[in-house]
Order: sequence, then structure tokens, then C-alpha cells
Amino acid sequence: MNKAFTKETEPEDDEPALAPLPVGGKNYITPEGYERLRSELLDLIDNERPKMVEVVHWAASNGDRSENGDYHYGKKRLREIDRRIRFLTQRLEIAEISDPSIHHGSDQVFFGATVGFVDGQGVERTVTILGIDEANSAMGQISWISPVARALLKSRVGDEVNLVTPQGVQTLEVLNVDYPAPEKPPAA
Repeated sequence: MNKAFTKETEPEDDEPALAPLPVGGKNYITPEGYERLRSELLDLIDNERPKMVEVVHWAASNGDRSENGDYHYGKKRLREIDRRIRFLTQRLEIAEISDPSIHHGSDQVFFGATVGFVDGQGVERTVTILGIDEANSAMGQISWISPVARALLKSRVGDEVNLVTPQGVQTLEVLNVDYPAPEKPPAA
């Protein structure tokens, strides 16, 4: 077939893959994490997308679209926004909110715990175990399905747990466990 008769389109980026959940697992998230994702979704729907639609409409009204950078950039950005909206909608639909403050005062590691531990080399670390969509490793937060979190879950202060790594089995000793304090209901 002659190339002149083929449809040329910009390659679509693949949909962002949902982070894998364990078989039969749930997408746990803290109330704060759920609110952050929900706020981002609402901002995209109520603010970002309408602004970009306006820019694309303005750029399209300028005539020739073949060399119109504003139009092409706007359409690309609009696809990115729509992709993020779909992703957030899917994640929020399957989210299971779990409030870690119900374990406040406990010395056992559950979802939402901030855990201090020491490894076999004597290096101390503190991590907070959060949901897949809210964990940020730069802030010391890890996903509840990460190998470290899986090793720590259900252990107690003073317990030693084994973490299987590519370099071999490493022993972690749980030093402390902390949970956020429950919110006090507003005074009536």
C-alpha cells in the first residue's frame, strides 16, 4: 500500500500500569493518602482539564493546525491529563481505606506503622508502611507490599525478622513502632 494512503497518528503512550497487588490482596491506603489522590483527581477535572481545553480551542481557532505548536502541545497535554484522570479513578475505585490510628499505642507492626529497626550491620532506619499509591521512598515511606514491609509486618518491638535479599538473608531487629494518634472528634 502506498504510504500516502496510510493514517499517520502520534504514537499513544501506554496506559500507566497499575502497581501490582498480591494475588487476592487489597489496595490499602490511609485516609490522608486517599484524600490527596481524590484532591488531585478533582483538581484535574475542575481546573487543569478545562484550562487546557480552552487553550486547545483557542489554538485551533488560529487556523492552520499543521504547524501550530500551541495546538499540538495542548492536545498532548490534554491526553496526559485524561490518562491521569483514568488512572486516579481506577485506583480510588479499588482503594480500601485503613486508618492506622486504630493501632495507636500498639507495639506490633501493621499497615500505617512507623517502624524503627536495625539491620545486621548495625545501620538504623525508620520507615513508614503505607499504600502503594502514597508511599514516597525519599520521605522514608515504603509500600506495604515491599520486601522490607512484608518482613516487618506483624512483628513486635524486640523481634528479629529475616529479610531475603539478592545478597542473602539479612536479620532486622525491630526497635520501635509508632502510629499516629487518633483524631479527637470536634466539640459540639
